[in-house]
Amino acid sequence: MSEKLENTGPEGPKASFGFASVAEGAKQGLVNEVFARVARNYDLMNDLMSGGLHRLWKSDFVSLLAPPKSAVPYALLDVAGGTGDIARKVLDIAGSGARAVICDISAEMMEVGRARAEALLDRLAFVQGNAEALPFADRSFDAYTIAFGIRNVPRIDVALGEAYRVLKPGGRFLCLEFSSVDVPGLDRLYDLYSFNVIPEIGRAVVGDAESYRYLVESIRKFPKPQAFAEMMRKAGFRRASYSTLSGGIVALHSGWRL
Repeated sequence: MSEKLENTGPEGPKASFGFASVAEGAKQGLVNEVFARVARNYDLMNDLMSGGLHRLWKSDFVSLLAPPKSAVPYALLDVAGGTGDIARKVLDIAGSGARAVICDISAEMMEVGRARAEALLDRLAFVQGNAEALPFADRSFDAYTIAFGIRNVPRIDVALGEAYRVLKPGGRFLCLEFSSVDVPGLDRLYDLYSFNVIPEIGRAVVGDAESYRYLVESIRKFPKPQAFAEMMRKAGFRRASYSTLSGGIVALHSGWRL
């Protein structure tokens, strides 16, 4: 299952925008509007919504990536990483040979990230681009990361194909994404919190409940971990696997280009 819906309407293929069905070609523009509105408060809202847990999840994510700490050349592509927290974490622990590129379709998100990464701009580049058509040559990167971004892509299968294309042989794909809570009782509490509290936090802090309602709904439309692992395999990745954190609230997905 991909983000693309199973049906095709008279206007062509459909995609999910949260729980709504929209023309596939319209989804990216709608997503762009969401992130333009929330960019300035994106990281603050992540702290408030997750109680700071997103920082622990991202630390686990970077630890799993295990970038080399020596001076050997190492190229990271962080897609949908606009505010830069993943790329900065990687460069903070990697050796002097490490370089990173953040590729995000949202200019507003990258503006925030660039302002926070001034001390790293000799090792960190920002490139505006679409995950479905990355503006990079084949076999350019040692690692591809995407954290809480792939569920917003209209055609996830296409984005996975692009991830495979730009990785070097032996390169690693890592994805951190919301998943399905697998602890009885916690699932009901999580739904109550997600649908009732998170939009109201968005209204109070950002003045925008609807963007956060979409973000909550988009989690429920994302493929289950097993299905996403199968999509990775179809894209060519080997050793596709996943592990869940915090009772299944998020999942870490890993694969390799061999």
